[in-house]
Amino acid sequence: MHSKTLLAPLTLRRAEPGDLSGVLTLLADTAEWLHSQGVRQWPRGGFGPERIEPLIAEGTLYVLESGLFDPVASIALDTHADREFWTPADRPADALYVHKLAVSRGWSGSGLGDALLDWAGGCVGDAGLRWLRLDCAKDNARLQDYYRRRGFTHLRTVDLPHRASGALFQRAAARHDDHELFRDLTTSELVSA
Repeated sequence: MHSKTLLAPLTLRRAEPGDLSGVLTLLADTAEWLHSQGVRQWPRGGFGPERIEPLIAEGTLYVLESGLFDPVASIALDTHADREFWTPADRPADALYVHKLAVSRGWSGSGLGDALLDWAGGCVGDAGLRWLRLDCAKDNARLQDYYRRRGFTHLRTVDLPHRASGALFQRAAARHDDHELFRDLTTSELVSA
């Protein structure tokens, strides 16, 4: 277990309006790190509030906090299948979709990303759905390999010139288990759009 976990117990909860600044900072820091690695996954400088505030308002953005600092991780989980990527043949309503998964660089390697994906897979099962899905940068082989090692299957890559993302992945729903790395204050009831 990561040594920081021992210093500060982690809690997963729905993001609230007061979390906006911390989430924007987390996403901006993650975007800058990605760009420093030569990965064009997210916009340089992160996302503007107009992209994150709706996720908070819908109740689909979650933060992992230590109680001492701004969020150490974020994940959005919803029913929003990107129409540029997911077709009617994919049966988009059979899945929940991961967006804005980020872990603070100070917590890199701690297993938080894995734990959040497992939590999301449990939410899929709790909702009676079949798939946990996501899209990631079509040119980020390292991230694609990460998802493959976590049981995701690469379905296809949609190569749109105006989108950095487009590598589509899914894995089957899972049981909702307790997590060793964080205390879960969420419910499995997701806001549908």
